[in-house]
Amino acid sequence: MTVQSFQSGSTADVVVIGGGVIGLSIARELLLRGPIDVALIERGDLGAEASWAAAGILAPQIEADTSGEFFRFACASRDMYRQFAAALREESGIDVELDTTGTLYVGFTEQCEVELRHRYQWQTNQDLSVEWLSGVDARRLELKLSDSVSCALRFPNDFQVESRRLIAALTRTNEKLGVRLLSNCNVLSLTIQGETICGVETSKGSISAPVVVIAAGAWSSLISCMPSWLSIEPVRGQMLCFKPSSQIAQHVIYSSRGYLVPRKDGRLLAGSTSDHVGFEKCTTDEGVNAIRSMAGEIVPWLRDFSLEDSWAGLRPCAPDALPVLGPSEDVRGLFFATGHYRNGILLAPITGKLIADAIVDRVSSPYLSTFSPVRFRSAARAARP
Repeated sequence: MTVQSFQSGSTADVVVIGGGVIGLSIARELLLRGPIDVALIERGDLGAEASWAAAGILAPQIEADTSGEFFRFACASRDMYRQFAAALREESGIDVELDTTGTLYVGFTEQCEVELRHRYQWQTNQDLSVEWLSGVDARRLELKLSDSVSCALRFPNDFQVESRRLIAALTRTNEKLGVRLLSNCNVLSLTIQGETICGVETSKGSISAPVVVIAAGAWSSLISCMPSWLSIEPVRGQMLCFKPSSQIAQHVIYSSRGYLVPRKDGRLLAGSTSDHVGFEKCTTDEGVNAIRSMAGEIVPWLRDFSLEDSWAGLRPCAPDALPVLGPSEDVRGLFFATGHYRNGILLAPITGKLIADAIVDRVSSPYLSTFSPVRFRSAARAARP
């Protein structure tokens, strides 16, 4: 990877703050529109935070109990992934290992069956692809499932992608397109004159630009001059990795307690937790034990299997757990693309497209209105005495 340097006082057409999957997807999409000078600034190594820690699940249907704007948004992004993955392979030479086997959600109790039947019914009524399976049917698909599994739903259009290969592909594509990738560089503050963005101040100097995109994930709220009414909180997610001697599963497998994700290289990921502990990025005995218990409930053979690895990442969560997307109404030239929480990998293609549409083509999707940062400013005003 070629990481570029810059001189203080340099200029760009667009500065993207954040080098995770969202920032990299936006930068790529901008360059695909034409010759634009884009500088992408990352506080650490590119893609080394939430994107690196992610399981890469592309499954909007699996947990949805109703249709709504976010559900439709997530499905639209998932449905972009076949073309997105193919394009990245052409551009970068890297296979992101999009796995289209599908996803199972397994149930163990009568209450689980009630919940899964509700999910099956409303999604069937919406003409979405979903299959009802008995426990016997589920074990025919996944031979190592627990005998305690009484029912399951199969979602054939909910996929997975190898998130670390996705980051590698996006990084290489951005290099080839000519994006200035500036890593280990901390953005200290936005430079604003009147009501117009003028650039950023960083730990290595200033960059002037008429457009700035905040895609800094869990660190977005730490940038000086960010609106006080917009708060992005880090939420820790812990992950485990097994390396069994034989393949455990073909599908991504969910339960009400977590999930298992089989990788093509033989690894099996298990997750996850949602811990509100600030920027404390580490695994804990409590988290590891909870995930191991969940994994063993789905596949009992895993209970005594040793771990290959474990890690944690910090997901960026807005107060309503929905993404924050689109232009600022207070500062011309300032755009937001943050707060993707558990869905950064899933929402990367559509986020890149819609932000590039707004910047280059001046076309604003209705989704940018739905997920606009303005909703928090309005809430803050309403809360004032």
